[in-house]
Amino acid sequence: MKLTIIVIFFSLITSLNYTAQAQNDFAKLEKNVNVRAEGLIHKLNATKDTLVLKSESLINRVYSVSMDYKREVNMAINEKFAKIPLNKLSKGKHVFVAVQSPIRIVFVVKVLRDDTLLLTVEEEDLVAKNEKE
Repeated sequence: MKLTIIVIFFSLITSLNYTAQAQNDFAKLEKNVNVRAEGLIHKLNATKDTLVLKSESLINRVYSVSMDYKREVNMAINEKFAKIPLNKLSKGKHVFVAVQSPIRIVFVVKVLRDDTLLLTVEEEDLVAKNEKE
């Protein structure tokens, strides 16, 4: 009986910790695990607000399609390394396509929160500065 209670308590604490940690992240990356996509290293930086792409061959173009079917990222890169900021993307799911002729590598980035809080803070600072003058 004690063992059952301990296991239930431990699983509850673990699940609450996972949920709290996920809410602090800016974005979540769902990598493409296909064998043909292993030439493209795609990951998020430490703060999870920038997509980092790295490859042995040239990355020609990167674009994304949001849940509203809008292209919020549409970049011609033509390099082997690229950093794409995610803070300008709308909240929600974005399907990214990295074009490496002749293949296209598809992966998903979910933006979990937007920068409206940061913008609000900046606007309040501007109001405070105007009031002082």
